[in-house]
Amino acid sequence: MIVMKFGGSSVANAERIRNVASIIQAYEKDRPIVVLSAMGDTTDHLLEAADLAVQGQVDIAKVEKLHYDTAKELDLEIPAIAELLEELKTLLTGISMLKELTKRTRDYLVSFGERLSVRMMASYLQKEGTAAKFYDAWDAGFVSDSNYMSAELLDQVWESIPEKLGDYKEGKNKEIPIVTGFIAKDKKGIITTLGRGGSDLSATMIGAALKADEIQTWKDVDGILTADPRVVKDARPVSEVTYEEAQELAMFGSQVLHPRSMVPCRKSGTRVRVKNSYNIKSPGTLIVEKHSGPTPPVTAITSVKNVTLIDIQSSRMLGASGFMAHIFNQFLKWEISVDVVATSEVSVSLTVSSKIDLTGVLADLERVAEVKAKKGKAIVTIICDAAHSSRILADVFSALAKENINVQMISQGASKVNISFLVDEDHADDTVKILHQALFK
Repeated sequence: MIVMKFGGSSVANAERIRNVASIIQAYEKDRPIVVLSAMGDTTDHLLEAADLAVQGQVDIAKVEKLHYDTAKELDLEIPAIAELLEELKTLLTGISMLKELTKRTRDYLVSFGERLSVRMMASYLQKEGTAAKFYDAWDAGFVSDSNYMSAELLDQVWESIPEKLGDYKEGKNKEIPIVTGFIAKDKKGIITTLGRGGSDLSATMIGAALKADEIQTWKDVDGILTADPRVVKDARPVSEVTYEEAQELAMFGSQVLHPRSMVPCRKSGTRVRVKNSYNIKSPGTLIVEKHSGPTPPVTAITSVKNVTLIDIQSSRMLGASGFMAHIFNQFLKWEISVDVVATSEVSVSLTVSSKIDLTGVLADLERVAEVKAKKGKAIVTIICDAAHSSRILADVFSALAKENINVQMISQGASKVNISFLVDEDHADDTVKILHQALFK
């Protein structure tokens, strides 16, 4: 048995739904369970409708048009979609009367995207002669806490998912489950969303709980590549990475799988494969606990732009044991995530996203230290075997020196699978190109 996850772009319209259906049918002998995101821009359209509702206007024209046009093009009549759209109108009418959108209501609203998507796919597969059945996540055993907009799955899902989907795994039920990604219900029966990477987490949780042979996540490239193909034209597929390497790639800009989605499969040891929905014959990239052969010196290069560098220095804290604790307590207070850190006795340099409002944390830090914040930076990360770090760094600095690119900060990850450094954002793409040429000869 396998689990197959398709994102919103893979089911964006009738043509893409036909393509995904053909992929599902090609793997029918492997007993697939399918996890889907909302179609195309549906989630954005739902949030736009919510904004209008808060202003007193109920309008779901964009959502209706996409789904009714798609159903018509696929020659489908789907009463379940019409019922959901009526339910959506009722919800938006309530929001328009209250002129308020709570986190709880937002989760209920956003859930319509995935729920519409699975009904569309299941109906099309049935029309094409493939037995299929749609499942809302809670009907497949997904139970979460009540942290709306960023819920966490409860431990009981390790038992409830096999209870709900076990008959299919054992062959007693022949209908392919088409399951909503990204959503769940809490113990009170209220709809929640799983936050960033939620659909990936839905797929890996099903695969891990059911001890699937493989979890497949389908993208528009031939698996994980050595670099972003939009930046490096000769980037090439990587045949195998570890869970840890995949997590680091995702943390530092690569659109692979969200790091939190790796947790269930790391716990169960279930392998993950990244596949190309436009090239079904490509083997893709396998994500496993350990490399099956020798660990490659360098696996991939990735980058994150729109980064702010914060330099914090205080000679008054020389030898003070609480310096680091005080610094990071300020970021905890303001709920700001730190990406890369470099330290010395009396100074700390760290990076955060430039999208974050730093006014409060900078004011608190300035009470005990001299603080400088510099925007317009980028983090370039080399996913590698840190046992070869001396040779890798020698090649890196030699290549960058020839192009007069200055590295402003460097951090070798505690995970031993990455080396990250900071450059000006304007140099990010050139840096990735230069390093790819130097490290993948």
